[in-house]
Amino acid sequence: MQSSESLEYFFSTHLTFWDNLSPTEKRYVAAGTSEVFFKKGTTLRTDDRNCLGLMIIKSGFIRVYMLSPEGRDITLFRIKQGDVCILSASCVLNQINFEVSMDAEADTSVYMVRTPVYREISDHNIYVREFGYEVAARRFSEVMWAMQQILFMSFDKRLAIFLLEVIDRQQENTVKMTHEEIAKNTGSAREVVTRMLNYFASEKIVVLSRGSITVINEHKLREIAGDYQEL
Repeated sequence: MQSSESLEYFFSTHLTFWDNLSPTEKRYVAAGTSEVFFKKGTTLRTDDRNCLGLMIIKSGFIRVYMLSPEGRDITLFRIKQGDVCILSASCVLNQINFEVSMDAEADTSVYMVRTPVYREISDHNIYVREFGYEVAARRFSEVMWAMQQILFMSFDKRLAIFLLEVIDRQQENTVKMTHEEIAKNTGSAREVVTRMLNYFASEKIVVLSRGSITVINEHKLREIAGDYQEL
């Protein structure tokens, strides 16, 4: 069980509003927080009827995406250790009114501040409210980056950027994903992904294996990606 001292230390290093809370507010937030574990592959869904609260990632990764009625999804952004997910508390921020889904891409632990607790301190503390809007604005920038890729970038560049994001994040050059999984992450079709990966393989950029892609020429992949920088 997480001690109140270690929880407050974690909050003080990850929540910029923490030092602007009164001792009473700090105790209120700590008491209204629980540690939740999501096994790899768990899907979380959030909308006006299912507000998860404010999440701070303690360990692991979560992919945030939108799902179409036809079952096609578009990755909006990922949150990693130390990141805050404000969209999971969308019922607190009235300006956020769209539904998102989230997948745990690894075994993931999060601190969950319950919705009534976050709403209460947000309503009465300007620093908390500003923090929420700052995080939402940062995530919105990431959403715009995802839309820019889908709408304006050629698929070879999008795929190169995606592969670089994965290898930069996991610090190894083998991407253990199927073509179908990559298609979901890039907002494309499996056939398009397969065709482009075969092209990358013919150019000696990657080596394809069942269920994995190994990058063997990272320099050339970065040339295709252009001015990509990890978000």
